[in-house]
Amino acid sequence: MTVSSQQASRPLPLQQPDWPDPDRLGAVVRRLEQLPPLVFAGECDQLRDRLAAVARGEAFLLQGGDCAETFAGATADSTRGKLRTLLQMAVVLTYAASVPVVKVGRMAGQFAKPRSAATEVRDGTELPVYRGDAVNGIEFTAAARTPDPGRLLEAYHCSAATLNLCRAFASGGYADLRQVHAWNQDFVAGSPAGQRYERLAEEIDRAIAFMHACGADPEEFRAVEFYSSHEALLLPYERALTRTDSRTGGRYDLSAHLLWIGERTRAPAGDHIEFARGIRNPVAVKIGPSASPADVLALADILDPDREPGRLTLIARMGARRVRDALPPLVEQVAASGARVAWICDPMHGNTTETASGHKTRHFDDVLDEVTGFFEVHRALATHPGGIHIELTGDDVTECTGGGQHITESDLRHRYETACDPRLNRSQSLDLAFLVAGMYRQHSGGVPPG
Repeated sequence: MTVSSQQASRPLPLQQPDWPDPDRLGAVVRRLEQLPPLVFAGECDQLRDRLAAVARGEAFLLQGGDCAETFAGATADSTRGKLRTLLQMAVVLTYAASVPVVKVGRMAGQFAKPRSAATEVRDGTELPVYRGDAVNGIEFTAAARTPDPGRLLEAYHCSAATLNLCRAFASGGYADLRQVHAWNQDFVAGSPAGQRYERLAEEIDRAIAFMHACGADPEEFRAVEFYSSHEALLLPYERALTRTDSRTGGRYDLSAHLLWIGERTRAPAGDHIEFARGIRNPVAVKIGPSASPADVLALADILDPDREPGRLTLIARMGARRVRDALPPLVEQVAASGARVAWICDPMHGNTTETASGHKTRHFDDVLDEVTGFFEVHRALATHPGGIHIELTGDDVTECTGGGQHITESDLRHRYETACDPRLNRSQSLDLAFLVAGMYRQHSGGVPPG
C-alpha cells in the first residue's frame, strides 16, 4: 500500500486512543469488517431526503440522546426512556409548531468522546483520560483506563441491541400517536411540563377521533421514522463498518444513519473530514465560535461539492454569549455561496460551567438563550432555523440547573449520573420543546402557543 502525497501532508488523526497492542486492534478491526452492518444504505438515503426538506425550510430536525452512552446503560428501560422523551418532544413540535419533525437519536453508537487532555491526574497519579466505553473504563485505575480494542466489539453489539429495540418501539405499536397519553402516565402528576403535555395530548386525541370519524386512519399515526447518529470519532471502527452499497456502488458508513464530525476534529485537511468526504451518508459538522466563514465554506466545498440538499448539516455550538455575533457571518456567507445546508443549534456544549462542588452543569436559561439567539439570527437573515441537537435522558436526573422543576446547584448531588457532560432530564426536555415550538411558530409567522 502506498501513501499519496495528499495523505502524507495531512496531520496525524486527532483524538485517537494510544492503543497499546496494534495487533489486537487489527484483529478487532478485521472482525468488525466481517460483522453485518448496523443500518442499511437505503435508510441513509431516506434520511438524506428528510434532511433535504430541513435544508429547504420544510421540516425541523430533533436530534437528541446521551452525551456518552455506556455499556451498562444499554438497557431496555434506558432506551425506552430516551426514545419516549424524543417522541414527546416531537409531538409537541409537530402539533404546537405545525412542522414535520425528523427524529434522530444521539443513540446506538455514541460510546466515544473527544477530550481536551490525554491524561487525568488525581492525588498525584496520572492515567489516560476516560474516552468513552468504546475505548476504556471510567474507573480511575491503570487497568480500567488502558485502551482496550475489545471494547470496540462491545460497542458494536450494544449498538445493535439498542437499534433493534428502537426499531421495535418505532414500528411495533409503542410509537403509535394514539399512545400519546401512555407515554405520559408516569410523569403528568408531578411535573408542570407533563401537565402541559397532557393538555396537548387531549387536543391530539380529539383531532384523531375527528379524523377516524371521517374514515381516515393514516399509516403515519401507527409508526414513526427514527434514525441513529453518533460522532465519527474512532476511525478504525468507522472504517471497518464502511461498506459498498450493492445498489449504487457508493460507500456508506453503516454504523449509523447520520455521522457528525466534532469541533475538535473538523480541520479541513484532517483525517476525519477526509473520511466523511468519502461516504454517502448524510454528514454533519459541529461549528464553534472560533470558526470563520472561510473555514465553513471550505468544509462545504469538501463535503458537499455538488450542493446537494440533505447531504450536509451544520451544527452551531456557539454558547449563549456568542451566538448572536459569531453565527450571523457564517449563515450569511454559506447562504451566499449557494450551499444548501441545514443549520442546527446545539445549545449544550457552549454553555457548560463547573460548580464549587466540582459538578459540571448547564443552566437551562443559558440553553434557552442560545436557542433564542439562534432563531433571532435566522429571522434577521430570512434563513431557516433547521433544528436542535440536545443532550438528554429520559430519567429524572439532576445534572442541569433550572427549568420548570427549578433544580438548583445544591440539587445536583441527588441524581448526577452522567458519564461525561450534564444532560437535560425529561421535564427540562419537554420545557424546551414547548418553548422552541413557540419560537418556530413566531419565526414562521404564526402565533406562539400559549
